[in-house]
Amino acid sequence: MVETIFQHPILQQLILPFLLVFTLVFAILEKTKLLGDGKKQLDAIVAFVVGLIFVTAVFPKMVVGNLILFLTVSLVVMFVILLLWGFVFGEIKEGFKPAPWMKWTLGIVIGVGVIFAVIWSIGLPAGITEWLANLNWSSPFWINFSFIIVIAVALALVLAKRRSSSSS
Repeated sequence: MVETIFQHPILQQLILPFLLVFTLVFAILEKTKLLGDGKKQLDAIVAFVVGLIFVTAVFPKMVVGNLILFLTVSLVVMFVILLLWGFVFGEIKEGFKPAPWMKWTLGIVIGVGVIFAVIWSIGLPAGITEWLANLNWSSPFWINFSFIIVIAVALALVLAKRRSSSSS
């Protein structure tokens, strides 16, 4: 496998963590004016020292690295959810306009789909899903769950028809 410059240990373990901490500390010092107004050089020196101290410590770098990874994954998942949500609940100027119940149904389906997509993408071992499917209680549970969903959908459709006929 070819190693790129972005995979090099010097960049990953020294330069990027230093730049992150330096930038954050410098921005906080500038915004709060903790060391005085118009003291950019002093703010930069303090941020530089804090960044260098941070880079020499192993455990804080690991914590920040894990938090940044969590943040990026969370942002991507939220982007996917909001993008799909916008497709369903966005304003339609002309053409087919789905009923509110249809929008909410699609929204729930999208939510469940995103949950399953995240579980699939993290590589949930197949052994866990097989184990859950083969438990003594799993087969009756899924049968009962399916019946409850079918009954709830039927009730929702009947109640929606009654509501629309009584309001006319």
